[in-house]
Amino acid sequence: MRFTMTRDQLLTPLQLVSGAVEKRQTLPILSNVLMVVDDSKLSLTATDLEIELKAQVALEGEFEPGEITVPARKLLDIIKSLGDGENVKLEMGENRLRVSTPGSRFNLSTMPANEFPNLEETASLASLTVSQHTLKELIEKTQFAMAQQDVRYYLNGMLFEFDEDTLTSVATDGHRLALSKESVKLELDERVNAIIPRKGVSELGRLLDHTDEPLTLSLGSNHIKITNSDYSFISKLVDGRFPEYDKVLPRNGDKIVIADREVLKESLSRASILCNEKFRGVRFMLSDGQVRLHANNPEQEEAEVEFSVDYQGSDLEIGFNVSYMIDVMNTIKTEQVKLTFIDANSSTLIEEVDGGESMYVVMPMRL
Repeated sequence: MRFTMTRDQLLTPLQLVSGAVEKRQTLPILSNVLMVVDDSKLSLTATDLEIELKAQVALEGEFEPGEITVPARKLLDIIKSLGDGENVKLEMGENRLRVSTPGSRFNLSTMPANEFPNLEETASLASLTVSQHTLKELIEKTQFAMAQQDVRYYLNGMLFEFDEDTLTSVATDGHRLALSKESVKLELDERVNAIIPRKGVSELGRLLDHTDEPLTLSLGSNHIKITNSDYSFISKLVDGRFPEYDKVLPRNGDKIVIADREVLKESLSRASILCNEKFRGVRFMLSDGQVRLHANNPEQEEAEVEFSVDYQGSDLEIGFNVSYMIDVMNTIKTEQVKLTFIDANSSTLIEEVDGGESMYVVMPMRL
């Protein structure tokens, strides 16, 4: 294997696939990237056995076909260290990959390409096309609510629901829920669900941008594959039953508050300074035209913050985890938010005002 390209041509695909490299690998080869030179192109592939990322770049000039795996982090650090536009030549020697520029030379250890694992793809059950912007918006509006290391493994990821004219993303950790919908034309025969694991969601969020470039999604029984002109991304799916989120959405709330999002966010941040660091509880005291926030801690310190809201109704006192509320305010982009309360023991529904089909549910805390 032998080829030459500029530092920038090699750096972009290397950075793209590096997110799939396993940092604490059980198999040494999982810390490597697979390099394949064939048909006038270089393919780079990395995997951690849960997700797989593959990028391709066209080769110019002379090249020699071949395939090998090399340490991904070391190769990435070497390429990063080179100057912009600098030519770099990669050539296989005796069990070593030689990386050379006009002023420097590196010899990297290698492992055989036939030892590199590939994620097995099952037959595609559904195939559809969506824009990068649509998918990125859905991830950005819901990913904060994913569980991190919950024993209910199906919560450690994000549900994507594909319907004939709607793509829905849902995430929950059992204490809060985030849901967002985007209108799309999917032309599916039936509704299809997929739970993408947390790392897959994070890597997708990193890869995508807010452009209208089309993505092709292929759903199998145990994987999802997303491809565009620059890369292909494969993730195993979580094998589990996601909670019926429709049943969690609060119904018939009669206490409706319209608040300025920025004012609410700043007030929450201010009150949180003196929250109990372990429980992070803040008390909402709702009355005509205003909200009072109250927080305290074991050192007997207290914070009280008042602000005006659009509300006419009976008084209500309810507690929340302040971090959960701030996460919602950071995610919503509209100037105003709508909060719908039922009572002190029921979940609260938070929505954007004139901002689309996103909903957030936060369970109350006993303070």
